[in-house]
Amino acid sequence: MTESSKPQVRFYTIDGDEAGQRIDNYLLKTLKGVPKSMIYRLLRKGEIRVNKKRTKPEYKLNDEDIIRVAPIRISEKTDTVSTQLNVVANLEKQILFEDDLYIVLNKPSGMAVHGGSGLSFGVIEAMRALRPKAKMLELVHRLDRDTSGCLVIAKKRSALRHLHEQLRNKQVQKFYHALVKGSWSTKLTRVTEGLKKNDLKSGERVVIVDNINGKESETRYKVLQQYQGATLVRAFPVTGRTHQIRVHCQCKGHPIACDPKYGAEDFDGVMKDLGLKRLFLHAASIEFYHPKKEARIKIEAPLEPALNNVLTKLTKL
Repeated sequence: MTESSKPQVRFYTIDGDEAGQRIDNYLLKTLKGVPKSMIYRLLRKGEIRVNKKRTKPEYKLNDEDIIRVAPIRISEKTDTVSTQLNVVANLEKQILFEDDLYIVLNKPSGMAVHGGSGLSFGVIEAMRALRPKAKMLELVHRLDRDTSGCLVIAKKRSALRHLHEQLRNKQVQKFYHALVKGSWSTKLTRVTEGLKKNDLKSGERVVIVDNINGKESETRYKVLQQYQGATLVRAFPVTGRTHQIRVHCQCKGHPIACDPKYGAEDFDGVMKDLGLKRLFLHAASIEFYHPKKEARIKIEAPLEPALNNVLTKLTKL
């Protein structure tokens, strides 16, 4: 068995939006390529544990649970990685910062952070292909598939725990840039609508505003640039709910450009005419305390040329 193909221990940390579901259902969605029968066998044998303890398939996950999955051989097509060589090579070029604790990269839009939900290959799988000798590579947080920008990966368990603690204590600052419909008022600096996940009859899951049963949510906004029919805003999510920035923009009448779930057809049509082919939401920067440097560090991710081109065209309207 080669170094790159050797199975590794996997860790998954549950966030608030994933809590409440059964562990077997979570694993079926997350462990791409692992048969259902194998997942139940691993649970029975104690090779999948929650917070270092054995668990049963019906266990309901809680916020901040840590799932440990023992090394397992996953049956995948032999060409899975080879067909993604261009993606892997491109990801190498997107690394913004790297030391012995963390990797911060500028995640491309359209790439999921991990395989699952019908996707066999994501950022973390690509990074493991790029760093086959790394003992551990784990996502510190997530970005939506269509969102680009700063994504942090931990190289050590202690580094992962350290940053997770900062996230829980709201000591990590993540700023996003979004191009939204209409003229965003400079007075609208804070959105606090509660958010709730909702399953449609089609099976699609969306997030809706619900100030009674929804989870408390807060996003702070600042206008960066006004254009004809559009505004570039900076968004700072105080909480980290699923699709939070996107839904908070939509509920105020300013959906993000080319948002496939929460967008406006008329606005998206104009944006597509300007050459926009993706969601205009970008994780522009992240700032956190680096334990080894004993100081806060800030990493910035530049907009991809295609997004800058759209902004340039907007200035000429």
